[in-house]
Amino acid sequence: MASMFRLGLTGGIGSGKSTVAGFLAASGAVLVDADAISRTLTAPGGVAMPSIEATFGASFVTPAGALDRDKMRTLAHTDTVARKKLEAIIHPLVAQETQRQVAQAIREARRCIVFDIPLLVEARTWRQKLDHVLVVDCTPDVQISRVMARSHLTHLNITQIMSSQAGREQRLAAADTVIFNEGLSLEGLADEVHQILPLLGLS
Repeated sequence: MASMFRLGLTGGIGSGKSTVAGFLAASGAVLVDADAISRTLTAPGGVAMPSIEATFGASFVTPAGALDRDKMRTLAHTDTVARKKLEAIIHPLVAQETQRQVAQAIREARRCIVFDIPLLVEARTWRQKLDHVLVVDCTPDVQISRVMARSHLTHLNITQIMSSQAGREQRLAAADTVIFNEGLSLEGLADEVHQILPLLGLS
């Protein structure tokens, strides 16, 4: 039986990484989405919520029992200690769920698993676990314009998020393959993804 190909997928906010992840999943890859796992952990009844409330207080919990993401985002991007406390709660739980999903993919003999990891470059331990790193890239100005168009975040909010992530040069230096996602239609971006499917054993 062929071994499962492990692809790391990353890109800055607004790069189109999630769209690429969707194309890969539609092509037969198993998608492990760190952000989606994190959102589940911090949703109403999420297993991270008791620790978050104990650490940060009830004001960071919405009436429905979820994490107040806007309030936590503001705190985490201005207070390094608070961000590290949050990461100490979330990251081990994300790792645990990631391992569970990988084990399920192995049992199902899936051919490719895609790890959608916003902080892949920052978390250096990831690289040794992967066969290949795919970076979805665009210029910072395009990142900002895309995020402002789709969300209520301000220019300052977005630049704060970008400054907390690895820089564009760092991501590109870590890449085995780059998809430059500017000036592409959805169909054009899909074509770019389809060109790498043979590498992943999905063609």
